[in-house]
Amino acid sequence: MPTDLSPTARALRAMEVLRARPGVTAGELAACLGVTERAARRYVGILREAGIPVESARGPYGGYRLGRGTRLPPVAFTEPEALGLVMAVLAGRPADDDLGAALGKVIRVLPENVGRQAAALREHASAAPDPWSTRPDPVTTSALVAAVADRRRVVIGYRSESGNEWEAEVDPWAVVVRHGRWYLLCHSHRADAVRTYRVDRVRQVRRSTRAFEPPDGLDPVAALEKNLGTGWEFSTRVVFDAPLPEVAPWIRPPMGRLEPAGEGCVLVGSTSNPAMYAQEWLPAVPFPFRVEGGPELRAAVATLAARLAAALAGPPEDDVTPGPAG
Repeated sequence: MPTDLSPTARALRAMEVLRARPGVTAGELAACLGVTERAARRYVGILREAGIPVESARGPYGGYRLGRGTRLPPVAFTEPEALGLVMAVLAGRPADDDLGAALGKVIRVLPENVGRQAAALREHASAAPDPWSTRPDPVTTSALVAAVADRRRVVIGYRSESGNEWEAEVDPWAVVVRHGRWYLLCHSHRADAVRTYRVDRVRQVRRSTRAFEPPDGLDPVAALEKNLGTGWEFSTRVVFDAPLPEVAPWIRPPMGRLEPAGEGCVLVGSTSNPAMYAQEWLPAVPFPFRVEGGPELRAAVATLAARLAAALAGPPEDDVTPGPAG
């Protein structure tokens, strides 16, 4: 190593050595820096004064290592990687927020030729927010993910879309992101059944000491798709006058389970939002149908039908006699 390095440069070099060789002794660090052991310890002290956590342990297996909380080492992005990162952030979170601030920091430390294009993309590309995407609380999400990883049961406080609140003791199997929404896939001991809960509606998480084992061969995404349309407050039953293979491509998993019924098929499920089910999901299916249940969905469809009928209640535009010119 050059002998004319400044103390700051040697301290930075010491941090590189600690990162690359956890458990390095004072003698080994001194050899890497080309200084005495006393000087090596002094550079460790400089790092600690700068707020960089350097831990030390005595004994034959002791030495220095960087503690948790150390800043990330330099990360090199290729141009496609950097642009892809910006595009992903813009697509998922166009507004300025914590993620946007973090992206700005990344762009500022990119090499000039890559950072210039990433900054231009961020500045001049516009994104319309997804009306159905949600942003759950990071602390809540982290607590659920940690429970999934540790296979520990939790008690969650939950608020439904209708405003009802309850607590449920659950085995958290997985956290799944689907179309901009975050879901907790779990076994609810309250319902003794598989449930999917919106993470943004989880109000609190209390960790239990009880462990659990997820089902063998669990496919979280497939299980989520299967269970999205079950376990909600209001039951639904819709009969279609068309064969199941023709209707199936138009049915989203949250709408329920499609079953054959004579020459047609029937959709059985549940929802927490009958109005959305009636106004957005059912009209998109291009086949005749009858809503047989439940009462909340029938009422929502009746409300929509009345609104549409009222829109045609007036005289056609050609029959309207124009008034005198002003």
